[in-house]
Amino acid sequence: MSLAFATLPDLVLEPLVRSALEEDLGAFGDVTTRAVIPPGTRYDARIVARQAGVVSGLALARIAFRLIDPQLTVTARVTDGAGCAPGDVLLEVSGDAASILSAERVGLNFMGRLMGIATQTAAFVAETRGTRARITCTRKTTPGLRAVEKLAVLHGGGSSHRYGLSDAILIKDNHIAAAGGIEAVLEAARAHASHMMRVEIEVDTLAQLDQVLAHGGADVVLLDNMDTPTLTEAVRRAEGRILTEASGNMRLDRIAEVAATGVDFISVGALTHSVTNVDIGLDF
Repeated sequence: MSLAFATLPDLVLEPLVRSALEEDLGAFGDVTTRAVIPPGTRYDARIVARQAGVVSGLALARIAFRLIDPQLTVTARVTDGAGCAPGDVLLEVSGDAASILSAERVGLNFMGRLMGIATQTAAFVAETRGTRARITCTRKTTPGLRAVEKLAVLHGGGSSHRYGLSDAILIKDNHIAAAGGIEAVLEAARAHASHMMRVEIEVDTLAQLDQVLAHGGADVVLLDNMDTPTLTEAVRRAEGRILTEASGNMRLDRIAEVAATGVDFISVGALTHSVTNVDIGLDF
């Protein structure tokens, strides 16, 4: 899959990076670097992978260095979405040593986090090969970082669920309870939705699924916390009538069997809420 589309403009990314730099620099700037690095010292540095993973976050690292010092030369040696091995050079930066050191941690923080997401996503995607299931992330993202965390999922070969509350209708169990039942909530949702907006509804049982199928009005049904035999039966009943999405406790060691049920989508909150950074470092 081409990842040429999986980018965001600097206009969107820069405020995130600027906020992180302001947090790190505080009121007095980089006092260590100012104390020990002679003015005018120049160096060439490299961001290097220390473990295998999938690359993500190059643009944020570039912006971090250039916000600190527009005169720095920053060159990516790989592309987002590419695999990397220990020792691979991901990005090179040349220029004022003090500037490089002051931007280093913010650049590494963004890249390490986003590479962790992309790498974990790729592991989940690998478990679905040979099936039609697509791995998708959720809204369980770090506050303020949703745009770049969902971008990292794309770099790992996954796809994105709705971005936020405003771009799709997703009816959960509490909506159903408050609205007076499945039929009532679907009628209200369809009356409200524009022709461009999909409606998805969550069900926990096959009986609820049958109600949804009998009523119509939904484009996707979210099969929540079902065991594998129940998922298999749910997909059989829904086949050709509505798209299906499996959700709830989707661990890596279970994904292959879930994908084999024939579901269209598998949503995995752990892609963004439970991820370990990929180890990378900056070397002079």
